[in-house]
Amino acid sequence: MIKNSFMLAQTGQKAPNLKVSKWVQGMDTNLDKQGDNIVLVEVFQVNCPGCFMYGIPESIEIYNKYRSEGVSVLGMATAFEDFDKNTIENLQLLLETGEAVGETKKMLQGGKISYKIPYPVAMDSLIKQSGDVTKEKMDSLIKNQIPNFDTQPENYKNQIYDRVKDYFMSKEFSAETFEMYSLQGTPSSILVDRKGILRDISFGQNGLLESKIQNLLNE
Repeated sequence: MIKNSFMLAQTGQKAPNLKVSKWVQGMDTNLDKQGDNIVLVEVFQVNCPGCFMYGIPESIEIYNKYRSEGVSVLGMATAFEDFDKNTIENLQLLLETGEAVGETKKMLQGGKISYKIPYPVAMDSLIKQSGDVTKEKMDSLIKNQIPNFDTQPENYKNQIYDRVKDYFMSKEFSAETFEMYSLQGTPSSILVDRKGILRDISFGQNGLLESKIQNLLNE
């Protein structure tokens, strides 16, 4: 269990609904409203050049190619850093005008994205950090990254606890979907099969996304 008592998403289990503060583009929807479609969730940050150069164009290609074959694509803007730039206001600006901010703006010609995102896009639910970091909260993050953590020497465990505590203390907000799916960064993709089972979570662009979707379509 982690903050707000939601379960961590696990591959091979039912995919929990995305935690959303607002659907900024498209209809109010979620994983449980996609019928028997395969669902790709493209997770990005507004201030993430790689998301707009690689991750999102790849997801748009998949949307255009497979939407008539039973594939839904949803966009999820999140924030695990640069909380002043990865805001709902900047997401709205980007979706309406193409205008980018921060590092993304510097990387793009004319400071704008040259395409429209065609699928629904939500803003992750951001919870203001209270400053208190519980052992339970630290354990949920650590054990997901280091499965054999309990068997490690005490000295090593204490070092990891210190590092994780510093990480949580440095965060202004906690992004609920990002944490629930134990994402490592952006761009990330979440794949859910026709039965609503979480099948894959991947970080970065590795060129394998389309073949994973084809495999799910062939099941």
